[in-house]
Formats: sequence, C-alpha cells, structure tokens
Amino acid sequence: MRLPPAILVNTEEVLREILRFTGPADGTLSRYFRDHPRLGSRERGVIAEAIYGLLRNKSVYTNFSESGIGSPMRRLSLLGLADAVGVDALGGLTEDETAWLQRVMEIDRTHLPLTMKANLPEWIWTKLLERFGEEDALKLAISLNTPAPLDLRVNTIKGDRDTVIASLAQAPIIAEPTPYSSTGLRVIKKPSIQNLPLFKDGTIEVQDEGSQLLAQLVGAKRGEMVADFCAGAGGKTLALGALMRNTGRLYAFDISEKRLAKLKPRMARSGLSNVHPVVIAHEKDAKIKRLAGKLDRVLVDAPCSGLGTLRRNPDVKWRQTPEGVAELNVKQASILASASRMVKPGGRLVYATCSILDEENEGIVQAFLAEHADFTLLPASQVLAEQKVELEMGDYLKLYPHLHQTDGFFAAIMERNKV
Repeated sequence: MRLPPAILVNTEEVLREILRFTGPADGTLSRYFRDHPRLGSRERGVIAEAIYGLLRNKSVYTNFSESGIGSPMRRLSLLGLADAVGVDALGGLTEDETAWLQRVMEIDRTHLPLTMKANLPEWIWTKLLERFGEEDALKLAISLNTPAPLDLRVNTIKGDRDTVIASLAQAPIIAEPTPYSSTGLRVIKKPSIQNLPLFKDGTIEVQDEGSQLLAQLVGAKRGEMVADFCAGAGGKTLALGALMRNTGRLYAFDISEKRLAKLKPRMARSGLSNVHPVVIAHEKDAKIKRLAGKLDRVLVDAPCSGLGTLRRNPDVKWRQTPEGVAELNVKQASILASASRMVKPGGRLVYATCSILDEENEGIVQAFLAEHADFTLLPASQVLAEQKVELEMGDYLKLYPHLHQTDGFFAAIMERNKV
C-alpha cells in the first residue's frame, strides 16, 4: 500500500526545521508530532526513519540531491523516504521524480569517495583519520552511522537475567545476554517495551551495554557513600544503586532540576531507597564542599560532545563544532577537579564520557593527574578483572560500536592515595 502524498509534505516541513540545527532532532520531531495529532503511528514511524536516515547519511544525500528537479528540501526528503520504505511505496510523485529516485537508488555506494562514505563533518573525519588510520577510521564511521540495537539492563534488586529472558519470550520478544555486562540484554529488533509489566515494575531499564559497564567500573559496594556527579535522568545512578544492593547512600547530583525530575519515577519503579537526588547550582556548589573527603566512590559522567552516541543521535555530528568541544574541555576539567575533592583517601574516582575524541578523554585525565599528585590511575584492565568483566583493555576503557557493539565510551579509573 502506498503512503499518502501528505507524508512527503510532512517530512519536508520537519526536515527544514531540523536542518537549522538549533536543537536536538528528537525534540523537534516530538514537538512536530504533537502539533500534528492526525498523523498515525505508521506515518510517524516512516517520517522518523526518513529523517534519521537523512541525518546519518547527509553527506551522500546532499551530493545526490544536487541532481533532480524541485526544491533541494523536497529532493532530500524524497531520498530519505525512498531509503526508508522504497520508491514504490511513495505516493504523489511525478514521473520525473520517480525515474530520478530509481536511478539514484541504484547507485553503488561502495564506490563513493571516503569522505562521503564516512558521512561525517570534515573536522571529525580528519581527527579519526589521524588517530585510527584510514581503514579503522572508516569502520568506526560506518558503525556510528548504523542504528543502535536496543539494550536493556536487568535490575538485580527485582529479577535475574535468565528469568527476564524467559518472561520477554512470552511477549514474544527475543533477547540475548550482552557479551560483557552481566546485567545486560540485547533485544532482537526494536519492540516497544514501555507497556510491558517488566518495564512498569522496574525489573528492566533501557540502557546501552557500554553505560552499564561504566557503572560496574565504579565498583560501588554495600554500605558505601557514592556520588553520580552528573546524574542527568539517572540511568547510571539506578545501576549503581542496584550494585550497592539498595544500601549505603547514593547522591545523584545535577545542575538541571528538570533532568533530575525524570529520575524520580524511575527510582519509584526500581525499588531503590538509597538514592538522594540533589540539584546543584554548579560544580563548586556548597553542597559539594560539605562532602569533601567523605565519599568512597565518585562517578563523573562529564558533559561532552556526545560523538560516541551518533548511532542514536546522528544530528549531534552536524550540531557540534571544534569551538564547542574546546568550551566543553574547560568545563570537563573544572567538573573533574571539583568532584575529586569529595573522594576520601583510598576512594575511587571514575571520569567518563560518551565521546571518541582524545581531547575530551585522555587529554582531560592526563592534565588532571599532572595537577593532582594525590591521585593514581588504575589500569582499566585491572578493574575490569576485579569486576569479572571479560574485556581486553589497557589503561583506559575505550568502547567503540564497530568493535564492541556499544556506543562510543571512554572511562578512566583513579584512586586517591591513602594518607
């Protein structure tokens, strides 16, 4: 069955707004769908798939759209929709448009120039080339432009992985254990899980396997005092609380009251009572100073470029700039320095990002260690072994989608020297 011609109009309208890159694409899409309630679930799904496909492959589509007829935005929308559902499913096309689309869809993309295959802004592609070399840089770029699978974390306060797999199978939803995280599941296809009893009662949470591993690196134990310094909506906070078996005291700090508000219903579902959300004005807030030298573990999941999450948020690569990363570097260094003051002697500090750029990762950690002689880097390989995670790493945790099937993540584990 062909899609109604109005789908093309809707796609063109929302694409025009998204390509201004004034905010996250998912927020723009959600707002557009709210403003157009007559769009059915199928239509929304097709529009979203076309938009995200365009954002992932913008370099290729922009090049292809230079031919054809009609406005550039219409041509881009046609390309996105044709890739999402096929040319034959589109209604309301002229004969010329149909012929053009069919010609374009037959182009062998394996012969495109490297820069187009990578589908990254030139400044990002250049950095990847310098760091990884041509072959590995292209593998990473292609993996970042491939939609992510759906990963779940089993809340061990409420269930275990084998039982959850069996329960999901009755839905029927097929899920397999993730290779590295002992609490992770990878779901085959992408079913909706929001209405599942397992989700509603907090037995499962949506969380990338890489994010689960970051929480495990913290090594939080029963009865400890722990902080998630940039908690956001609290995915890692909940993972830490479960690792602590709902004991001790777990602070969830964030400067955004709105983000922390999203944590509260998730806490209620999770069954955790040891989590204490705290809104702070900035990283040097007095609430932080009062905890100086008192915490066993501190996780700093720092604000970053988000370039490791392009599988989920492809618009980030087009919205981010070198100048924006430089500004983030200043903030990252300041946040890490402030958070480190809470760590007690013998305590652990974990710095993490969802970035693949050296200047947000090793660069920040090495500068911190040079200025803080009271902290020592613990090799990630050692800490992973402690946590019984079978994953080969060096001094740092570095996860990439083409190697580990996770988002791009970085983590460094540091210990405050005992007095």
